[in-house]
Amino acid sequence: MVAMIGGPATAEGTTRFAARFPDLSAEHFRELHGARLSTLGLGTYLGRDDAVTDTLYQKAVERAVERGVNVIDTSINYRNQRSERAVGAALAGAIRRGAVQRDEIVVTTKGGYLALDSTVSSDPREYFMTTYVRSGIIQPGDIVGSHCMTPRFLRDQLDRSCANLGLETVDVYYVHNPETQLDEVSPPEFLTRVRAAFAALEEAAAEGKLRFYGAATWNGFRADPGEPGYLSLPELVQIAREVGGPDHRFRVIQLPYNLAMPEAFTRANQKLDGGFFSVLDVARHLGVYVMASASVMQGQLTQKLPAELAALLPGVTTDAQRSIQFVRSTPGIGTSLVGMKTVAHVEENAAVARVAPLGGEQIKRLFSEA
Repeated sequence: MVAMIGGPATAEGTTRFAARFPDLSAEHFRELHGARLSTLGLGTYLGRDDAVTDTLYQKAVERAVERGVNVIDTSINYRNQRSERAVGAALAGAIRRGAVQRDEIVVTTKGGYLALDSTVSSDPREYFMTTYVRSGIIQPGDIVGSHCMTPRFLRDQLDRSCANLGLETVDVYYVHNPETQLDEVSPPEFLTRVRAAFAALEEAAAEGKLRFYGAATWNGFRADPGEPGYLSLPELVQIAREVGGPDHRFRVIQLPYNLAMPEAFTRANQKLDGGFFSVLDVARHLGVYVMASASVMQGQLTQKLPAELAALLPGVTTDAQRSIQFVRSTPGIGTSLVGMKTVAHVEENAAVARVAPLGGEQIKRLFSEA
């Protein structure tokens, strides 16, 4: 049995990491309960389920941590568990070489979708039946489409993720697209399921399996109240307080945000204290760190951007860098996640870290002038 790497990212470790990069902008690192997180994070969603892509991701992760990126995002269902394993292999190698220490790197992953295993030769249906149904992990009525967030299932997925990553502790564990449940269950039943899920994750945190948890969403925090799949961030935080107390671990959310999907900044859809505000404003008020997914919209925002954006986003030279700079400069965004499975992309994107993020007024002006 392979030994697991112990411990989470810490304030001391991430501060040590940041200090090794004096040539980067001082504003490249943001704080999450004492830990320092890079404003650029490496995502691992895309790619084939094969060894070639595994190797690409391993090399990309290794280079990213050498270039001042200490946030690595993955999920158990990304490439049918291969992305987690590639991240784990890369980190283990970097730690063995002395390039980084475990307490310097923030690793985030997700659970919620029924994850297959592309390294297992059995039929997908047989894998699902053997792994989840016959073992009693999933009961009739637990599944909505291909989604499940019962305590038993999430704990099983967290354990599998830790094994894939080779880590005793995950720094951030997300319930993956919980709004999917609203396709079939009523809002009251949904909140009951959320409460049970959060209680299980609080227990896992107390056991040292995770440091923080949250929700990684696609539509939930961008929809308007009353629309299908809408999520209220204050409601979720209140549930976390009820099950975890004032020191609850619901501290991070993830949602898509980019030049083409700006709703997190522009849409006042979250009710708080009798008024409506953007999810970024509410997250800041509630002490919730925000990671932006789809920062370059799966490559669509890496070329052919309007020419006027070059003047509005100075200091960077490529459209990919401009897209990232826009995201990391938006008030309320902590980390801009970008899928990077080649060293060349890491080199191009990590160059943004040398440039200070723009101010909030500059971002607001961009919306009015672009």
